[in-house]
Amino acid sequence: MPPDTSDTLQAEKDYLKNSRAALAVMREKTGALEIHSADRVNQEFLKAAIYRRMKELEDDPDVPLFFGRLDYLEPTDETFHIGRRHVNDALGEPLVVDWRADISVPFYRASKTEPMGVGVRRRFGFTHGEMTAFEDEDLTSTAPTQQHSNILDAEIERPRSGPMRDIVATIQPEQDVIVRAGVDDTICVQGAPGTGKTAVGLHRAAYLLYAYRDQLSRAGVLVVGPNASFLRYIGDVLPALGEIEAKQTTVEELVSRVKIAGPGPALVDVLKGDVRMAKVLHRAVWSHVDLPKESLVVPRGAHRWRVAAYQAEELITELRNRGIRYGAGRAMLPQRLAHAVLLRMEAAGDSPDDRVQDSVARSRPVKQYAEALWPAVDPAKLLFRLFSDPELLAEHADGILTADEQAMLIWDKVPRSAGAAKWSVADATLIDEIADLVDRTPSLGHVVLDEAQDLSAMQLRAVGRRCSTGSMTVLGDIAQGTTPWATPSWDDALKHLGKTGAHTEELTAGFRVPGQVIEYAARLLPTIAPHLKPPTAVRRARGELTISRVPDSLVAAVTAVREVSERPGSIGLIVPDALVPATRKALHGIAFSVLGDEDDADAHLDVVPASLAKGLEFDHVVLVEPADIVAGEADERTGLRRLYVCLTRAVTSLIVVHREDLPGVLEAA
Repeated sequence: MPPDTSDTLQAEKDYLKNSRAALAVMREKTGALEIHSADRVNQEFLKAAIYRRMKELEDDPDVPLFFGRLDYLEPTDETFHIGRRHVNDALGEPLVVDWRADISVPFYRASKTEPMGVGVRRRFGFTHGEMTAFEDEDLTSTAPTQQHSNILDAEIERPRSGPMRDIVATIQPEQDVIVRAGVDDTICVQGAPGTGKTAVGLHRAAYLLYAYRDQLSRAGVLVVGPNASFLRYIGDVLPALGEIEAKQTTVEELVSRVKIAGPGPALVDVLKGDVRMAKVLHRAVWSHVDLPKESLVVPRGAHRWRVAAYQAEELITELRNRGIRYGAGRAMLPQRLAHAVLLRMEAAGDSPDDRVQDSVARSRPVKQYAEALWPAVDPAKLLFRLFSDPELLAEHADGILTADEQAMLIWDKVPRSAGAAKWSVADATLIDEIADLVDRTPSLGHVVLDEAQDLSAMQLRAVGRRCSTGSMTVLGDIAQGTTPWATPSWDDALKHLGKTGAHTEELTAGFRVPGQVIEYAARLLPTIAPHLKPPTAVRRARGELTISRVPDSLVAAVTAVREVSERPGSIGLIVPDALVPATRKALHGIAFSVLGDEDDADAHLDVVPASLAKGLEFDHVVLVEPADIVAGEADERTGLRRLYVCLTRAVTSLIVVHREDLPGVLEAA
């Protein structure tokens, strides 16, 4: 007869109730803080700090305040409840310990072979925030125990609804190693579908903000995702962990110094994303610096002070050889010329000081002379000139790009001006490169870059310069590279990011995608990424996979949607992009949202264009016409990679409906 655990469960429920009450007191005390400062700036700073603290202490009754407990062995015999944030009682004693604290590490890593001082690890089961069960794991026992935790499996397989949620209760040992990597370490995570790489990256950001708060609060943390829909999907993860400091953006927003009209022709954008463009732009920027042909003459009082042309040339050469940014050299040149004038004054017996040098540097003759030799560069206008003038482009691209490649970059119809040009994302990335050549891009403390495999070399450079003195968490899957310029390897990507010393981790254990589904999708790997290890599902539930050939795939898809809508969890109807309009009509009378629309609010059913499926997950996926998804891409390998992405979005069930023949690699046994 199993032991009666009702008293223990009730005791834990009481502990949870007391912990929530203590958290409410902490929030109340924070809100009652009075601000006393005569300085308005300090007042606003303190107000912002209190606001952030209040947000950190918010309590959602549907989210468990703690999810585990550690019972340490002698000599301490201490017990710690592990949760999403720290909670203490009126005396300052911890009631709940933050999952990121060092004391919490054994919850994720302890085992019978290495208990890390822990006797018992307890997990709690919750339903809508209500504690319903607990499960103890005796790490000192030598008796055989079950391999799986029922509570852990239930949490992983819990139906999805709305945005992505945190995985703080289910982090696995290999994931925890990545999450807790130091702030100076750049980690590249090659993660197969369902391995939790995105969640690992976000939890690492949360961990770093906890462990290195002062450093990163000043330097900043940025999360870069592939599109706005993806950012909305992951947007609640960090706030749920009490972190509101990190910013989120897309690569397009990151480089949007100009208004972006949309993508350009694929082949042209591939060329614009080539790393060779960096050399072309470097030449173009520095070509503006001219060498003097005349001396500088500075009238001052009754004297006319002269700096010979050869001396000015030496000053310019010295500045260029220092390896500084174009804009920095331009700002320094007037001071260098003024200093040369001061040396003439001193040689004539005067005693000028720094104020005189500043006055000379600001004088009209010096400013005009320096401007003529080292003029200002407007990044957008420079790129506009390069793409408008074949001779100018040839001057700077000679020996770097072929004549045919140069011709591809020249506009067929030249816009009226840089402001009127219809810039693509690839163009904006080049403008961002020029801007960095002119003035150094400020560096953040840490950047999390997701879906990194889809970025061009120039886009990777744009992200990398945002953390030139910081570290990165680079996330992606080479097998899911679906852009024409997708990176061929992580070594290449890390080189363009400026992080060649990064450590690469490969995650292959799938916690999200069920076995039947991932094994079916893995049939594509020998074609799309033969060097990668195939993923393995570690879940006990094998999932459900149905593949049906039908007379009308949209009609069959709507029928499938109606059937699975009776079950708990989210539904994703993934269709070729070209079929989105027809799908809207076919779903008449069924509530849904279309991913990518401005109002793509949370819905039980999402229509997902295949091009936007990456990074998302749904309990149930209905996938329409795999062959058309493949055909919608520029080449077969990219199309098969897109299909691989779409096939691996399901957490519970995948229904594939098709009228056209399936791609041959899927038909193979």
